[in-house]
Amino acid sequence: MALSPYVQAMQELFRANTRSREFPAHGAKVHSVAWSCCGRRLASGSFDKTASVFLLEKDRLVKENNYRGHGDSVDQLCWHPSNPDLFVTASGDKTIRIWDVRTTKCIATVNTKGENINICWSPDGQTIAVGNKDDVVTFIDAKTHRSKAEEQFKFEVNEISWNNDNNMFFLTNGNGCINILSYPELKPIQSINAHPSNCICIKFDPMGKYFATGSADALVSLWDVDELVCVRCFSRLDWPVRTLSFSHDGKMLASASEDHFIDIAEVETGEKLWEVQCESPTFTVAWHPKRPLLAFACDDKDGKYDSSREAGTVKLFGLP
Repeated sequence: MALSPYVQAMQELFRANTRSREFPAHGAKVHSVAWSCCGRRLASGSFDKTASVFLLEKDRLVKENNYRGHGDSVDQLCWHPSNPDLFVTASGDKTIRIWDVRTTKCIATVNTKGENINICWSPDGQTIAVGNKDDVVTFIDAKTHRSKAEEQFKFEVNEISWNNDNNMFFLTNGNGCINILSYPELKPIQSINAHPSNCICIKFDPMGKYFATGSADALVSLWDVDELVCVRCFSRLDWPVRTLSFSHDGKMLASASEDHFIDIAEVETGEKLWEVQCESPTFTVAWHPKRPLLAFACDDKDGKYDSSREAGTVKLFGLP
């Protein structure tokens, strides 16, 4: 089968920029990386209880600041969908914190009931949802910083996300299902049996056409947003899929696991476009919001090949 012009162009680009660059970010492993909506900044959250923010220059990341205050690991973070200055961190210390990169200060600390493991910001910017280890999801008003709603689920909640239209809320669960709730009513709409085992991560493509889920069965499935049917599966990984990211144009999907590579697939055909080599499991991947540049972080401290290398680096693939 002939490769599409898009795939050929991307493969040429990646062939020319095939080396991943490393940037020291933290004193312990990095759990989460995310780009600001404009793509000027990359934030990372770490087991070392801090967040770091980098500025993207032409060919490198330059560390701008380190954000301290959490009393436990920063497990996930995300940026405001349209304000490039605000991001929010979820921590095991039973708080979330909202930060402003202009003042480098924490502008709000919101106490929650449990140890927080996942967080997302609604597309309209008004609400932050945070999930904890006890499978409670709390919806927090992003302006007043007060809890608007709280849902206790009877299943293991893994990752949470709004759809792009902001009128549905999705959860992946430990039974392999995707649960869909109406928003803001939070009434159950549908439960999809997506995978035979634990459904771990979920991402929506920027175009609003698809969403993807990754599972412990090592499969990534691609779903049609309107029809809620599975369009295709990607099966090149051998380990549970931990993290997913769509490129800015919605045409590429990066997925990663404990496999020592990140799979980059062409969304429309499911074909392998590229694989990014890693030396250890990958926890988090994030495509830049405007260009084919992938940020990721691995469990560096593997000890298997070089125990002197410190964990805590953020990596970029696709830099010139």
